[in-house]
Amino acid sequence: MKVNVKDVRELSIEQPCSIIDIVKMVNPEGLNNYCAAKVNGTLVDLRTTITNDCDIELLDTSNKESLPILRHTAAHIMAEAVQNLFPEAKITIGPATDNGFFYDFDFRPFSREDLDAIEKEMKSIIKKATRLERREVTRNEALEIMTQRNEPYKVELLEAIPEGETITIYQQNNFVDLCRGPHLLNTRPIKGFKLLSSSSTYWRGDKKNKSLSRIHGTAFFTKEDLDGYLQYLEDVKNHDHNKIGRELEYFTTVDVIGQGLPLIMPKGVKVVQTMQRWIEDEETRRGYMRTKTPLMAKSDLYKISGHWDHYRDKMFVIGDPDDEKEVLALRPMTCPFQYFVYKNSQKSYRDLPCRYGETSTLFRKEDSGEMHGLTRVRQFTISEGHLIVRPDQMVEEFKGCIDLAKYCLTTLGLKDDVTWHLSKWDPEDTEKYIGDAETWEQTQQHIRDILNELNIPFVEDVGEAAFYGPKVDINAKNVYGKEDTMITIQWDALIAEAFDMYYIDKDGSRQRPYIIHRTSMGCYERTLAWMIEKYEGAFPTWLMPEQVRVLPISEKFLDYAEEVTAELQRNGIEVTCDRRSEKIGYKLRETRMQKIPYALIIGQKEQDEHVVSMWNRKDGDLGSTTLDKFVEDVCKEIRTRSVDLTIRK
Repeated sequence: MKVNVKDVRELSIEQPCSIIDIVKMVNPEGLNNYCAAKVNGTLVDLRTTITNDCDIELLDTSNKESLPILRHTAAHIMAEAVQNLFPEAKITIGPATDNGFFYDFDFRPFSREDLDAIEKEMKSIIKKATRLERREVTRNEALEIMTQRNEPYKVELLEAIPEGETITIYQQNNFVDLCRGPHLLNTRPIKGFKLLSSSSTYWRGDKKNKSLSRIHGTAFFTKEDLDGYLQYLEDVKNHDHNKIGRELEYFTTVDVIGQGLPLIMPKGVKVVQTMQRWIEDEETRRGYMRTKTPLMAKSDLYKISGHWDHYRDKMFVIGDPDDEKEVLALRPMTCPFQYFVYKNSQKSYRDLPCRYGETSTLFRKEDSGEMHGLTRVRQFTISEGHLIVRPDQMVEEFKGCIDLAKYCLTTLGLKDDVTWHLSKWDPEDTEKYIGDAETWEQTQQHIRDILNELNIPFVEDVGEAAFYGPKVDINAKNVYGKEDTMITIQWDALIAEAFDMYYIDKDGSRQRPYIIHRTSMGCYERTLAWMIEKYEGAFPTWLMPEQVRVLPISEKFLDYAEEVTAELQRNGIEVTCDRRSEKIGYKLRETRMQKIPYALIIGQKEQDEHVVSMWNRKDGDLGSTTLDKFVEDVCKEIRTRSVDLTIRK
């Protein structure tokens, strides 16, 4: 047979052989530099046997596709180390990820001391250049192996595989795992690794199943690469809103209050309040009517909407849900409440569209392992809206919601930090949704056409739709690279029937409206977190809780400093006066650390000439100007919601 080895030469081989044998033919000294191969474009293990003519590409340690293989092997080594130290731990799954690897164990939570001990055991395994053996077995043989090893999770996985399937098993020392591979030939190439943290999760990601302990780690071919990545993680932590937001006193959390229930501090409230007023005013300008609806409702409401069947696991239920007596639930969304606002009076076709907006406080029962700072919480406030429209109005109104979202992102300086997604239903799992396939395909195509018409690049995500309709999700990544949805716009052609919503058409007939579920900016808590990380706490001036700080050099200039402060306050500027008898250098350092956009320094010259000396957080000293001129300039910056400082050198 003829085997063409990319960038090497074509080989003529008389009988089947492994890729390892082929490597020995073309580079006998470099076997340990190779991690895997591609045969006719398909990634395979080096232990794979070649039986026909083919093209082979050998992947060495410099190939970007080799790093996930090394990390996958590191996950197996970690699992072996865990079972060496804690024989009672049961293995589940352990894949490579974008930045490392993890493995889930049926075991108690791991402490940092446990992770350090596991690292030490891993080093011992790696140092021995332990070989990984690969073999193919039948499903029944694999079941027998895992049953004998008392690995119930592996048995469960195998039982879901049809009989007759070939199963691949990898073994190093006494550790055995089910795995497609590929894996390194031995542990020698792993020169740098680190176990980063542990967390809780659920078997198969379902909280109805057993709680598991997950260990997160990373690995590299060189210690230098590992050190660089660990330094990157340290730098990322310094940009994490959890760190910056607490240091700047935007929010805090308290154990006795509960996880996912942050306390927004006065400065954070000021930022959220500014955004909220801006959003509400903008929605009013665009024809929205404000509503105020209850924070809870009887289960009957959610049964009509479908949330009781499709979303109850995420809801806080008050009372026994199986009891026939009155059962209440905190609202996870506002839509069914606003439907009854619509239904309060009969609507004509001329009354549509009805655009309802509400600054809604919502409650969702997030898993403890999912919650992080302000990005995923159990109580949050959202700029929610529902548009009840005629079918012929749907496309233009949907475009209007997209325009509002783009306006909000642009004003906040975030438009270049997002990705757009068309979140579709999963036709292979129709029980999750209401409606028929034709309706779903039509509505998805409408959204696809709108995004294409508006020249918005987007990706399509199967299985991410709401249970009642497809949607546009506008996502952003946090400093750790995790993607969250910031804004959503949903197309709903189905729910109106469940609530018997209608309008009287031109011919006097009753017709079902369509509904758009949307957020203009999304969750205020998550947006605050996003902006803290984006701006490292140095928000645009119009959003800052303190926009100007007046700094008298000494107490004898305090009267003029108070005059300046009062004038700024009269013009609606958020200002404070630092009356302490500290040195001006100390006051300026503290002003910079608090990310305050501008400071006005008041001394003898300023008092005598009735001017102010300006300073900003980017350039430092800006020279002097009249107070009227400074007020005019900073008020314009605030009024126009400039993303950048406009008073510069």
